[in-house]
Amino acid sequence: MGGRFLSPPAARSRSARPPAPARLRAAPRPAPPADRPDRRALARGARGGARGGPAPAPPARPRRRTRPGGRVTPLVVASYNIHRGVGLDRRRDLDRIVAVIREISPDIVGLQEVVRGAGPPPEDQAAHLARALGMELVMGETRSLGDGTFGNAVLTRLRVLGSDRCDLSQAAREPRGCLRVDLAVDGIALHLFNCHLGLSPAERRRQLRLLADFVGASTRLGPRVLMGDFNEWHRGPITRGLRREFVSRMRRLRRTHPSVFPLFPLDRIYWDAELEGEAFHAHRSRLARLASDHLPVVARLQVRRRERAAPAWAAVGVRPPGE
Repeated sequence: MGGRFLSPPAARSRSARPPAPARLRAAPRPAPPADRPDRRALARGARGGARGGPAPAPPARPRRRTRPGGRVTPLVVASYNIHRGVGLDRRRDLDRIVAVIREISPDIVGLQEVVRGAGPPPEDQAAHLARALGMELVMGETRSLGDGTFGNAVLTRLRVLGSDRCDLSQAAREPRGCLRVDLAVDGIALHLFNCHLGLSPAERRRQLRLLADFVGASTRLGPRVLMGDFNEWHRGPITRGLRREFVSRMRRLRRTHPSVFPLFPLDRIYWDAELEGEAFHAHRSRLARLASDHLPVVARLQVRRRERAAPAWAAVGVRPPGE
């Protein structure tokens, strides 16, 4: 699967069209199937109707096929680089971050640049945000910072089934990582990946290979969502590789940095085609422009559970909620 991230799409083969044989009569047009009307006959009939003759009734338009049944669960996911809680006014204020996340009201939010200090909240930013928002926390440390740690975090209202982490660090560069969290959505396992890539283009290309192996080799029980700060200022190899892997319909990127006047689409969300995307936007409230140097991005998805879909609980060895 990693090859889909990296290899360019295959070029279309072009073959020369053979010359048509000379003085060859065209084969007679086959009669249309019984369920498919002859357009020429309809046109002749319409002209006959205009002259006073009866015109045949137009064919009935076939109905569109409806999608298979099943329950649909709406899901709001967001990605937010909180810049350690420091806003554009250089003040560290986690309550503003809490307020911005409340404006979005997500079911899942992936955070980057989160400090987990050795002391109680607010030194432990991850615990402070989780407690203030009433959400469950999964932390993915990428490096030590003083007496604490620093990295990515996922806050969610859903049940956590498990988690894993991939080290994306490159030599002589800032340590980076990707956090995987498996979540339960109405009996379906959802795999969420939250990452923060490096600043150098060469660094990001190497990280893309590691990310492809991590996302592709992971045991998959359901659809995937990949989010984070990709640090790609323009449409480059990261954008092309991820769009080949995640066939989401929201193809347009949203500018998120700097938050006061966003110019660059650093923050993104990708999802599998199994998830139905309703909307994707950057959250541009007045407070969001101040609370961090990045704007959060938000995707509104739908998770469709098929009527005969096997529950995810047996595969991961946990009991469903309420039992």
